[in-house]
Amino acid sequence: MNGLFNDITAAILVGGKSRRMGQDKAFLMIEGLPVIERIIQILQGCFRQLLLVGDRPERFTQYHLPVVPDSYPGSSLGGLYTGLQHAETDRIFVTSCDIPFPNPDLIQRVCADTETYDAVIPATQGGLEPLFALYHKSCLPAMQAALEAGNFRITALLQQLQIKTIAPEQLGQIDATGRSLLNINTPDEYAACKELKP
Repeated sequence: MNGLFNDITAAILVGGKSRRMGQDKAFLMIEGLPVIERIIQILQGCFRQLLLVGDRPERFTQYHLPVVPDSYPGSSLGGLYTGLQHAETDRIFVTSCDIPFPNPDLIQRVCADTETYDAVIPATQGGLEPLFALYHKSCLPAMQAALEAGNFRITALLQQLQIKTIAPEQLGQIDATGRSLLNINTPDEYAACKELKP
């Protein structure tokens, strides 16, 4: 790591309903800690400014971080828009609250580009990972237009943005375990995640 990013805000999306999981994903226990706490600890080692995006801020009072209500509840794009809107910096690094193994070296790589792209997004063999990525406030007009039109899919929005991707082979060099972009949506995925070796 090369120290803390001063000019990028980390935004954690905590507004999901966790319907498939059946319980709040942010508080699933992984290796002795709630997922949200694992994420916060990693991000506090990378960024000076953190905020949480979602409703019911009383769930997160113990972390002493600002919680901003989602401007468009119920969608990841709405959470991303809200995080960008409320950040005091021009760029945010965003992650969802169901990624239990965020890799500091990958975060550093995503945020390292000084060129002005609308977004910097890792790409796996399965496609782009837009919820572990860097976004610039230049995205806000396109995001707002999409949301107001009822288009809540991030993938559709990305076609309108100037994006830099981090290729799968680069990801493999940074994260040999391959678990840094793993997310948990179902009880089966949670069970499998608990069996993974560091």
